[in-house]
Amino acid sequence: MALLARARHSVPMNGSGTREDPWQLTTAPGTSAYTMYRDEDADPPTLVCQVGSTTLRYHLQAIDDLAAWLREQGDWVDLGAADEKKPAKPGTVEAWGRDEANPVGGWYGLRNGYRGRFGMYLPPLLEALGLVELEHNPRNNRVRAL
Repeated sequence: MALLARARHSVPMNGSGTREDPWQLTTAPGTSAYTMYRDEDADPPTLVCQVGSTTLRYHLQAIDDLAAWLREQGDWVDLGAADEKKPAKPGTVEAWGRDEANPVGGWYGLRNGYRGRFGMYLPPLLEALGLVELEHNPRNNRVRAL
């Protein structure tokens, strides 16, 4: 029961997701703050993630695609966050975000050298948007569709 209580951690949605008013988010363990916003005019449309001085860019369609994939899984999925140069644990959100069988045919990350950490930064956004439940443990967090 305590696990379920952590998974349903209430996350206030701060920001509207624009460049001028980005979403204010924290990683699942709550250890790092970052912002994200939609850049629908980019080619391809992009989800921009600002972590300190580092900018990561992901396909904007990752929001809908990840939510759909998690619904297909039907249960908890490990986040498995990893840098681009490190292998992703099979079956995790991170591995799916790199898989040639996903809807974009590979990496959702758009900036070479900064394509990883999909499993770190996308699930908290989906939680804030009300699409998923996310655990908030110090390590080894999981996510599932609502």
